[in-house]
Amino acid sequence: MASDLATKAKEAFIDDHFELAVDFYSQAILIDPKNPELFSDRAQANIKLENFTEAVADANKAIELEPLNPKAYFRKGTACFRLEEYQTAKAAFEAGSTLAPEDTRFTDWIKKCDKCIAEEFGELPTRSSDATPTNVVDPSLTTKDAEQVKNISSEVTPTPSKPKYRHEFYQKPDEVVVTIFAKGIPSNNVSVNYGEQILSVTIDVPGEDPYIFQPRLFGKIVPTKCRYDVLSTKVEIRLAKAESIHWTSLEFVNNSLIVQRSNVSTSAQRPSYPSSRPTKDWDKLEAQVKKEEKDEKLDGDAALNKFFRDIYKDADDDTRRAMRKSFVESSGTVLSTNWKEVGSKVVEGTPPDGMEMRKWEY
Repeated sequence: MASDLATKAKEAFIDDHFELAVDFYSQAILIDPKNPELFSDRAQANIKLENFTEAVADANKAIELEPLNPKAYFRKGTACFRLEEYQTAKAAFEAGSTLAPEDTRFTDWIKKCDKCIAEEFGELPTRSSDATPTNVVDPSLTTKDAEQVKNISSEVTPTPSKPKYRHEFYQKPDEVVVTIFAKGIPSNNVSVNYGEQILSVTIDVPGEDPYIFQPRLFGKIVPTKCRYDVLSTKVEIRLAKAESIHWTSLEFVNNSLIVQRSNVSTSAQRPSYPSSRPTKDWDKLEAQVKKEEKDEKLDGDAALNKFFRDIYKDADDDTRRAMRKSFVESSGTVLSTNWKEVGSKVVEGTPPDGMEMRKWEY
């Protein structure tokens, strides 16, 4: 049944009926949710519809199901590039290039990313408070065509009336903290991915509909400095800001004005109110909060995940490369920090005692 729907989706795609193709792929995924090809192909259809955020989510799922699929990395890179997330796009193209070195498309796109990254860094200092973010629009489209694409995107994107879990956020000068109030969720049922301006959270509990929270963020973040913790009553995500600007909302909206923070020392930004009460030591309070977060007792997978995230956060480039390469090539069964040991060979999977490695074919 899923294969029949996939065939119909491909036929619709060939006939340029991309919205219909997405619909057929979605029906097929409901029947066969572990098929990476379905997610990868739906990502391509979403790219054609300029649903780039949805395309990134589909490509990430395809990569999760099949980490050595170069096609999924290519489509993730393409969607991220159109979202102007050039660093994330370049990382995806580089990963795909290592898996398919004979495919010159990856090299071409990496060069495009390098050019855009250089231009982006050159423009950062001149950014003013009058700048208004704009959508990426294909210059070949007419105004009428662009409006039709926007209308199609808004129709295809589902907008649930009531989310399964409540979320909120607060911010500091250098980070945004997003809290999703999900109680008693095992850490291995939580997946969090970061882009330059995308947060993708999936909570998938067996027997329940998956919860997916995937906003396009108000401002850009630094994915390598972001982290998350799965606690007993919530999932706490810390997003490192790329720029010290005040976010007026968590999600990006077309008419948002980016307000640049004035270049004032942190001590001068401490709140001060006329009062007869003794002045609070805000530095001490902040240190106390950080100590409580550090001392929070984690166990099981949550403790192990935090341990590996701390190693990755403080590691040098070679150590990070070794961790990424060993984890991907071993299908998540080996995590090495020694680049000299794993850099020149393929890392074989090492299953736990009593289990065996199997390669699934679709």
